Amino acid sequence: LTGDASINWAAPVICCTAEVLMNMALRHGEAADAPYVVMDEFHYYADADRGVAWQVPLLTLPQTRFLLMSATLGNTRPIEERLERITGRAVVHVHSDERPVPLDFEYRETPLHDTIETLMEQGRAPVYVVHFTQREAAEQAQALTSAHVATREQRHAIGEALAGFHFDSPYGRDMQRLLRQGVGLHHAGLLPKYRLLVEQLAQKGLLRVVCGTDTLGVGVNVPIRSVLFSALSKYDGQKVRLLSVREFKQIAGRAGRKGFDERGWVLCQAPAHVIENQRSAAKSGRPGAKKKVGRARPPPGFVAWDKKTFERLAWSPPETLVSQFRVTHGMLVALLQRGQDEKMRGSGYRLLFELIERCHESHAEKRSLRRQAAAMFRSLRSAGLIQRVHDIDAGFPIVRVSPELQSDFSLHQSLSLYLVDAVALLDPEDPEYAMAVLSIAEAILENPRQILAQQVSRAKGERIARLKAEGVPYEERIAQLDEVTHPKPLADFVYATFRGFLEKHPWFSEQNIRPKSVAREMWEHYDDFADFVRRYGIERSEGLLLRYLSQVHNTLVHSLPETACTEEVFDVIGFLRALIARVDSSLVDEWENLSRPGEARERSAAPAKPRPIDLARHPKALAARIRGEMHLLVRALAGGHYEDAAGYVRPDDQDVWDAARFEDALAPFLAEYGRIVFDGRARLADQTLIKTLATRRFEVRQKLIDPAGDGFWNLEGDVDLEGERAPEGPLVRLRRIGS
Repeated sequence: LTGDASINWAAPVICCTAEVLMNMALRHGEAADAPYVVMDEFHYYADADRGVAWQVPLLTLPQTRFLLMSATLGNTRPIEERLERITGRAVVHVHSDERPVPLDFEYRETPLHDTIETLMEQGRAPVYVVHFTQREAAEQAQALTSAHVATREQRHAIGEALAGFHFDSPYGRDMQRLLRQGVGLHHAGLLPKYRLLVEQLAQKGLLRVVCGTDTLGVGVNVPIRSVLFSALSKYDGQKVRLLSVREFKQIAGRAGRKGFDERGWVLCQAPAHVIENQRSAAKSGRPGAKKKVGRARPPPGFVAWDKKTFERLAWSPPETLVSQFRVTHGMLVALLQRGQDEKMRGSGYRLLFELIERCHESHAEKRSLRRQAAAMFRSLRSAGLIQRVHDIDAGFPIVRVSPELQSDFSLHQSLSLYLVDAVALLDPEDPEYAMAVLSIAEAILENPRQILAQQVSRAKGERIARLKAEGVPYEERIAQLDEVTHPKPLADFVYATFRGFLEKHPWFSEQNIRPKSVAREMWEHYDDFADFVRRYGIERSEGLLLRYLSQVHNTLVHSLPETACTEEVFDVIGFLRALIARVDSSLVDEWENLSRPGEARERSAAPAKPRPIDLARHPKALAARIRGEMHLLVRALAGGHYEDAAGYVRPDDQDVWDAARFEDALAPFLAEYGRIVFDGRARLADQTLIKTLATRRFEVRQKLIDPAGDGFWNLEGDVDLEGERAPEGPLVRLRRIGS
C-alpha cells in the first residue's frame, strides 16, 4: 500500500509506507487490523519531516506487537521506557556491534586521485566515492577517466555488457564514456535507466570505482568493498554542517560484501586545501626550492574536519533519537472521523488531546501542541468543515466532519481538488485553454529547483544583453536583475483562485502554490527532451527533468476529470507521454500498470495483475498518443535527426526503419522541396488521419508539410492492438513514406 497504489491489499503480509500505517492507526485506532508491525529504518523516528509517521502507530496501536529495526538506533532507553508505560508490556532490546564483515577505518592525506589508485592496487576495489552534490560526483567521475581504473580485459567485458544499450540522451555520451573506462556515476539527477545500469554493472563486478552521492545510505543496490568519503560536511538545505554520527554510519555501513570480503574499508579524505598545503610545504623544504609558497585557502562557507572528526564519527554511538511529533490538519480530521463513527463524547477532538498527552515530547512542547491543535480546530470550524451537532442515538452532542470534506479529504488530493476547481473556471473554447490547464497542473507540483535556477540564469543573461544594448547604466542594470524570476504564466489567475480555495482549505498557505513553466514551455515550442536539456545546460540533471515531466503527465491523467479534457488537452498528454517514453519508458509504464486493488483473500490470494488502460476502448487517448508520436517523428525528420526518428516508430523485424532508410525515403522529397516544414500547421489534428480497420486495428496517415503547400507526401503506418491493451514504446509501425 502506497499513496498511489493498492496491490493485493487482503494478503496476510502487507508492505506499506509509514504514512499509510499512520493514517490507518489514526482512522481505526485499536480496531486496526495490525497485530504485528515491523518498522524498518526506525531511525526515521528522528526525521523532522517524517518522524511523526513512525511515532503515531506506537501511540495509537496498544494491541500491536512491534519490531523496530535500524542499524543506527543509538541510545533507545528513553523510547523503551515510554513504550512500556503506554502498553504495559516489556520492551526487549536486541543489539549487537558485531558485523558479518568487520570494518577498518583510515584517514588519507593524499590527493583523492592517488588514494583511489592505491586502493585499487591494494585489492580494495570496488570503491564507492561519496560526494554531497551531484556536480562534485560528476566532476570526480570525469577526472578518474584519466586514471587506469580498468584493464583492457575489464573494458572489453564492459563493452560486451553495454551492447545494445541506448545512450540516447544529452548526457548519454558522457555516461557511456565513463562506464567504458570502468567508472560508475550514480545520483538522483541521472535518468533511471542509467542508475539501474550502473547498479547492474556493479553487481557483475565490472565497475571498480563508482562516484555518487550520499544516497548510498538509503538502499542503493551497489555492492562495494571500500567507502571513501570525499568530505565530512554537507549542505543540508539551510547551512553547511558536519555529518551526524548516524548519517556517517548509514553510509559507512555499506562497505564490505557479505560472502565476498573478509574485511571492508571506510576511508576519509583530508580537505583538499589541507592536502595541497602539505604538498607545497614538502616541496618548499627541498634543496633549491623557493622558500615562499602561497597557502591554498578553503572554499567560502567551508566547515572544517580533520582526523579527530573522522575518528569521532567512526567510534561514537549514533545520536539518541529525538521525537519529532507534530500536529497536522490531516491528523485532526482523521481523529474527528473516528470519533464521529464511534459515537464518542467529545469526539475526535478529545482523541487528539489524548494523543498529544501520550506523545514523546516534553511537557512544555505538549502545551504548545495543544495550543496548535485548538487553533486548527477553530480554523476548520470557522471554515464550516466541521460541525457540532446533537446525536439522538448517542444522546449527547458530537463534532462531525462536513460530509463534503469527509468524502474526499487528503492532504495529497486537496491540491488536486484545487486543480479541478480552477480548471472549471476556464473556458474550453478559449484557444489558450489547454495551455492554461497545463499551467495550473504545474502550479500544484513541487519546484524542480535546478531547472528553474537555469531558467532564471538564462533570463538574467538576456535581460543584461538587452539593457546593455539600450545603454542603461551598470547600477540600474544590476538593480533590475533582482526582479528577474522564472516564467510564471497565468500567475495572477492562479494566485487569485488559490486564495479563494484557501478559505475552504485553511491548512494550506500561498507557499503551496507554485506557478512555473517547464512542461508548458516544452509544449509551446514543441521541444524535444534533448533540445530543452541543452538549452538550459542541465545535462547532469536530466533525470530531474524527466521525473518532473512524468509528474505533470500523471497529474493530468490522474487528477483531471475527463469532462475537462478537450482534444488539445489530450494532445498535451499524448505529447508528454511520447516524450517521456522516448527517453525512458519505465516511468510511464509504472504509472499505467498500477494494479487495481487485490481481490478479497478468500477469493484469491494471488496478486492482482497489471491492468493498463485499453487504448482501443479510449479513442481520444489513442488518437492523442498517436498524434504525439507522429509529431515527434516529423520533428526529428525535419531536423535531419534520423537516428532519433527510428526511436519514434514501433520496431518490426520484418520491416526495419533505421537512419539510412529514413534518409533514402526522404531524398526525393528533399530534392523537390528542400525541407520539411514543422510549425503550428504540422501539429494540427487534421494533419494526422486515423482510420479504424477493425476493432483493434487502425491505419495512420501523417501529412508532411512542404514549403510549396502541395501536401502530397505522407507517412503511412498502422497500429495493431490485438492481444495488447497499451503497448510499451511507440504504437505506429511505419510502412512507407511517399506521395
